Amino acid sequence: MAFHVCHISCLRAKPIDKCRNHPASLRAASSTINADFKSRKPGFSISSYSQRKASSPSPLKCSSSDRSRIDLPGSDSLVELPLLPHPLVLFPGVTLPLQVFEFRYRIMMHTILQSDLRFGVIYSDKLNGAAGVGCAAEIVKHERLVDDRFFIFCKGQERFRVISLVQTKPYTVAKVRFLEDRPSSSEQQDLESIALEVEICMKDVIRLSNKLNGTFEEKYEDIRRNLFPTPFSFFVGSTFEGAPREQQALLELEDTGLRLKRERETLRNTLNYLVAASAVRDAFQYSSSNEN
Repeated sequence: MAFHVCHISCLRAKPIDKCRNHPASLRAASSTINADFKSRKPGFSISSYSQRKASSPSPLKCSSSDRSRIDLPGSDSLVELPLLPHPLVLFPGVTLPLQVFEFRYRIMMHTILQSDLRFGVIYSDKLNGAAGVGCAAEIVKHERLVDDRFFIFCKGQERFRVISLVQTKPYTVAKVRFLEDRPSSSEQQDLESIALEVEICMKDVIRLSNKLNGTFEEKYEDIRRNLFPTPFSFFVGSTFEGAPREQQALLELEDTGLRLKRERETLRNTLNYLVAASAVRDAFQYSSSNEN
């Protein structure tokens, strides 16, 4: 794989059923790493938002059950899902905040909120259009404003592949087939060791990012948080913010081992970049101190 350096961010990424904030050290890594990937604005009238003001006039309403995954009718069965094109890649087990204000998508949200609360988030940009693989999302909280806009929190469920389109107006509905990683039992031990290497790489990236940023180094031993290799691989992919095409490639892989190995390589490349940047900074500081 080509040399990649990714932003690592946990501002939008939360493992499933884990509601604690991520360590500030993870957030600091995002501001330090210079990405080779450049995200593009796709021009959709749907925007993500990171937080609401504390003075919001009405609380978010819970509009979902405690289901942690979609009840699949069968691996070969086709399911109809309304699709939402988005400039971000949604991963299983990760929450995504959305602001919906374009008319056709407001219609879609009205329909979803009256049915099973599920829709498909699919990555799309101006250059390549919509991807063929996306992630089903379940609305867990929503707020409907007076002007009929929506603030929504959704949680990634199963991945899907688009098979055919059912309708395109006023919004797109597609027949999809759900995807699932199925590693063999003999590979489980190898997956655990690769996941451990990925976690170690993430910690090293955070440590060097903190050094470059001059921030206080916090404890971050719980990065993995007891996640099994497959959900952990999705969590790691979700932190590569600013590299949507790389995230999409990770989402489309149907092999946990391959996904973890690709993430390990990306993290190692990022670590090499940070080591070089740290050495340059230290050399510059040393030179400046000698001149003085």
